[in-house]
Amino acid sequence: MEERELAAAACRGDEAAFHALITGQRRRLYGIAYSYLHNENDALEAVQETVCRAWSKCGRLRNPEVFVSWLIRILINCCVDEQKRRKRVVPYEEISVTSTGEMINDSKLDLERALNRMKPKYRHVLILKYYQDMTVTEIAKVLDCPEGTVKTRLHQGLKLLRQKMKPGGAAIHV
Repeated sequence: MEERELAAAACRGDEAAFHALITGQRRRLYGIAYSYLHNENDALEAVQETVCRAWSKCGRLRNPEVFVSWLIRILINCCVDEQKRRKRVVPYEEISVTSTGEMINDSKLDLERALNRMKPKYRHVLILKYYQDMTVTEIAKVLDCPEGTVKTRLHQGLKLLRQKMKPGGAAIHV
């Protein structure tokens, strides 16, 4: 069955179609959630919350053709909610070692901090473009805005990011 047909069936309450759609998108959803939350457990929890919200509201989706974009938008909202909820400062030592014991590069850490300090409209397009390799068209669908707006936000976001970073990659602390 085609994705559009699955989405239409899922919106009519077909649990198997909904499951098939979610299964097909699970890697992508996890990748996006991890890009926002930088923690495996939080990312998995955000995906789970997204699936629950999507299932409960699926019947109200007017246009099943935008199901995947709608799902990603719900995920982004869940991630933003989690970021707001946990607004806490994590000690540098705690961030430096990932769950696999691998050291995170200082410039990557500085980049993530700089991204986290950006306005959401810029952070969202940068994460979706450069962490998830989405096209401008896909980002426009997910964020429900014109492609020109996405291009402008990408350009402005990169400009702001360059301003926040030194040429060597370290964040400028003002």
